[in-house]
Amino acid sequence: MASKNLLALVVLLSVLGVSVAIPKLNLNLDYYRSKCPDAERIVRRVTEQYVSRKPSLAAALLRMYFHDCFVRGCDGSVLLKSPNKDAERDAIPNLSLRGYEVVDAAKTALEKKCPNLVSCADVLALVARDAVVVIKGPWWPVPLGRRDGRISKLNDALQHLPSPFADIKTLKKNFAVKGLNTKDLVVLSGGHTIGISNCALVNARIYNFTGKGDFDPAMNPSYVRELKKKCKPTDFRSTLDMDPGSAKKFDTHYFNVVAQKKGLFTSDSTLLDDVETKLYVQTQVATGGISFNKDFSDSMVKLGFVQILTGKNGEIRKKCAFVN
Repeated sequence: MASKNLLALVVLLSVLGVSVAIPKLNLNLDYYRSKCPDAERIVRRVTEQYVSRKPSLAAALLRMYFHDCFVRGCDGSVLLKSPNKDAERDAIPNLSLRGYEVVDAAKTALEKKCPNLVSCADVLALVARDAVVVIKGPWWPVPLGRRDGRISKLNDALQHLPSPFADIKTLKKNFAVKGLNTKDLVVLSGGHTIGISNCALVNARIYNFTGKGDFDPAMNPSYVRELKKKCKPTDFRSTLDMDPGSAKKFDTHYFNVVAQKKGLFTSDSTLLDDVETKLYVQTQVATGGISFNKDFSDSMVKLGFVQILTGKNGEIRKKCAFVN
């Protein structure tokens, strides 16, 4: 409870313009103020350049940050390349990640201004936030001072990334291991309000759920019919909106979709299988999402503290795709 209250205080004070340090966790909202005072402005400028031209990058970069933090913590390990194709980014769930060029461009700009000072882990944290803001989504404070990990393993990604096929019990365990609670789970699932997926991840749900040519009973039959028009049984490539009808706008429409049993993934539909997550979904629908932006900001701050490397741990990479 103490750490949760601390984070809430950080968010509140930062919104009010008060500088806040977090000595215990070695992260600080002003970490680069004396070392590289233009760091956040540089990242914001680069992110705006890319995302304003291609708004779909906002969802991609938010997803990349989530995938980074859930595997070995928020250490930039998802950015690393391996000559043997056995890094996190080579795992099947990460093959569809995109937006690396935005992180690389921001890092390159920072290296010109402040060489060897700003970690790739911090760059990714800032880029994810700024990308969401560009498409008029919520802002959240990003305490800085993370260092970059040197290890990136394909099998770690397979083991720790929450699956779109997971039920609520499994998802709650996935999140709890990372210090995130049930509310964080349902709130961060709301990030599916933007972005796309593809038919490969839903075909079994709509055509052969139990091996008898049936569809998942947790899905609205009318939604199944819509999906079948877009995804033929052998189609694994066509794209699908994760929030049909509002996939380009960061809003609370996602919760309306889930409440109508139109969640694209099992991990979306299963939010109705738990008392706490179902109540949150219903509350956002009933109130027009009155608390979602604040809740999302709070949960994103918590996510940014997952298994961070600070101090003498890790390194400051010169290039985000390679260890020094």
